[in-house]
Amino acid sequence: MTTGTTSPTTSSPAPVGTSRPAWPAHLLVVSGYLGLAVALTGGQWGHPWRLFHQAGDQILFEWMLAHAAHAVVAGENPLYSAALNAPDGVNLMANTSLLGLGVPLTPVTLLFGSQVAFCVVVVCCLAGTAAAWYALLRRRLVGSRAAAAVGGLVCGFAPGMVAQAGAHPHIAAQFLVPPILALVFRPGGDTPRHGWRCGVALGLLIVWQVFIGEEVLVFLALAAGVFALAYALADRAAARRLAPALLVRLAVAAGVAVVLLAYPLWFQFHGPQHYTGMAFATHGFQLDAASFTASARQTVLGDDWLPGLLSPNPTEENSFFGPGLLVLAVVIVLWQWRRPLVRALAVCGVLFAALSLGNELRVDGDATGIPGPYRLVAELPLLDLAVPARFALVCVPVLGVLVALSMDRVASGSTVAAGPPVRLLWAGAVSAALLPLLPTPIRVVPVAPVPAFVADGGWRALVPPGRTVVAVPPVTGAGRSPVMLWSARTGLAFSAPGGYFIGPSGPDDTAARWGAPDRPTSVLLRGVADTGAVPVVTEEDRRRAVEDLRHWRAAVVVLGQVEHGDPVRRTVDDLLGPGRPVDGGWLWDVRDRAG
Repeated sequence: MTTGTTSPTTSSPAPVGTSRPAWPAHLLVVSGYLGLAVALTGGQWGHPWRLFHQAGDQILFEWMLAHAAHAVVAGENPLYSAALNAPDGVNLMANTSLLGLGVPLTPVTLLFGSQVAFCVVVVCCLAGTAAAWYALLRRRLVGSRAAAAVGGLVCGFAPGMVAQAGAHPHIAAQFLVPPILALVFRPGGDTPRHGWRCGVALGLLIVWQVFIGEEVLVFLALAAGVFALAYALADRAAARRLAPALLVRLAVAAGVAVVLLAYPLWFQFHGPQHYTGMAFATHGFQLDAASFTASARQTVLGDDWLPGLLSPNPTEENSFFGPGLLVLAVVIVLWQWRRPLVRALAVCGVLFAALSLGNELRVDGDATGIPGPYRLVAELPLLDLAVPARFALVCVPVLGVLVALSMDRVASGSTVAAGPPVRLLWAGAVSAALLPLLPTPIRVVPVAPVPAFVADGGWRALVPPGRTVVAVPPVTGAGRSPVMLWSARTGLAFSAPGGYFIGPSGPDDTAARWGAPDRPTSVLLRGVADTGAVPVVTEEDRRRAVEDLRHWRAAVVVLGQVEHGDPVRRTVDDLLGPGRPVDGGWLWDVRDRAG
């Protein structure tokens, strides 16, 4: 256990009096995490035409996983793809390409498809993060296996983690955070050789995390810096003793990361289709102060109304810890305030919770006019592009570690009167705080199936090399993109215009925007799909349609199942001439006009 003057990563003594191997118990804990993660994703297993509630995001990441597998098999550049946004392509290093998961999961994607691969990613995000924290807690911070298991459960399955996992796996995939922290904050001194080895390992983990999600790495670096400073102020002697070895590890890790990331980062900021800034106003994504004591939608006590008032959207319910857990955390901090580790955790949690409140404090949905702490750092590099609401995710492991430390202190008998009554009372308090946070299965919504004409390859005879398949309507913004789902589910078998990604505003304008700049035909057909109103098609509309088809290098135009499908079909008929029915939709052969 960690005492008031020891390093934040001092190992606990192993339990005495047993010779039974530990691995069955570890396996049981990890199996429990896996079982819970599979249960939470159960709405999709075996249901190919269901997606998690933020369907557009799932389509995006299914496509990213399919791209990673395709790049591995075809030997293509994984940082760029011409299969989307034809004819310009997409800079995938500048988007959340998830290569750090997609490449290792290539066999899963090839064998079972992009939807199964995405569900496996979500399971790995939740269960993997919980298991990684369990391992760190058990090896470094607590002697009680139960305490480590509960701490890992909080870290992996808190409301914010479940909310992010179904839509933003690059945020929920935090299983590298504990091993990175374990290498940064090592107890005792390293020999020079061991310090170099740890530094190399740390650098490799940082590189892997970049290819999973850069945003998590930024938050991790900020949180680790705040934690280290707070711990150093609380225990200056330990800080002076550990600092030299820490600096060696960080220097070696930085050298490894710079060498391995030099080209990918150059490609991200200067390669084809790079952009500057952000495609949306990140500062608008902030949390309401009341959200910290509320219940999230996907918990046993949650509903749709209150979280909708207190968070930017269902994916950003990153706080929602409930009153019980927050009261418990305050009690733990007051009880164990003498421990530098607890003080550093408390400072870290309070600071990042405050930052998540954004530029102006909101309470119960109302703006108070009180400036938020984030305003002080909003213009700093990197932080000016951060989503304030996500700072609250730093509080998740802070709370998980505090709960584990408290359970371990009670279980070890090192507190006053820590007999069976106290242990039972504390177990009840922890249970009362955590049971309201029990997650419910991630909600699913239906999605139109890929037309059989596309899924079965009927288009192949009509699409020569260098030409594209245009889905109706051509989605080029932040909406749900049918063609991305078609492309993902067919393994990127064809190229297509449009898509859901971030790119430049134009050839001479690198300002970020969602998707490609709109074409007249895209705007026209999306309007019909949204409203069902059939416009009067003019000769100018037909001329622009031919120009757009030539720009997209279209060979065929395909309409699948969409809302207001009949008005859309009639509009395309007016633009291009009569289409013909195919299995699962309608087809217009435009090879001659777009050639």
